[in-house]
Amino acid sequence: MRHRIYGRQLSLTTSHRRAMLRNLAAGLFEHGEITTTLPRARAVQPFVEKLITRARRGLAESGGAGSARATLAARRHVERELTDRRIHAWVADPNVPDARKTNRWFDLADEGDISFNRYGELRKAPRLVQHVLSKVAPLFADRAGGYTRIVRSGRRRLGDGAELVVLQLVGREEGPEIGGGTSGRRRQADRRTAFAARVRKQASA
Repeated sequence: MRHRIYGRQLSLTTSHRRAMLRNLAAGLFEHGEITTTLPRARAVQPFVEKLITRARRGLAESGGAGSARATLAARRHVERELTDRRIHAWVADPNVPDARKTNRWFDLADEGDISFNRYGELRKAPRLVQHVLSKVAPLFADRAGGYTRIVRSGRRRLGDGAELVVLQLVGREEGPEIGGGTSGRRRQADRRTAFAARVRKQASA
């Protein structure tokens, strides 16, 4: 029985599930969109929405969307929920093609802002929490909620055949609201509409 069990468990332990949600949220904040399975996208969506709402409120309390600094309480909340780490290191990676070093959601850091030590380890790069507070939250300063959307890609994962979807931030997305394959209900509704049109045409003839 599932008495007093809240949320999606995803057949994972609590620590594993928390780490997975943090990693998915970090990837979404860094890239603007991620590809994952439908259950995981539905599980991480409210987690991301609450973080963005808290960051927005922190910016508003500190002086509005034009302010570059959020309140200390908002920063501590985001740091508690996310594991702070360096991001956008791939901008300075010579192995990443230049065509993939673009992002339509955020202005990426310059290669001069990212540095490695003599052993190839990342030494300097933008931080995730600061990125959420300074880049992500201002995008939704005038939006009361619904910061993300799930787009069905119509693809299946090799191996277990799980449905793959795209979880992305709204506002600068491209493409239709519904992507990929068509559901069975949609196909059935289209057939009924076409049949009704044929019946009306025959009756009027």
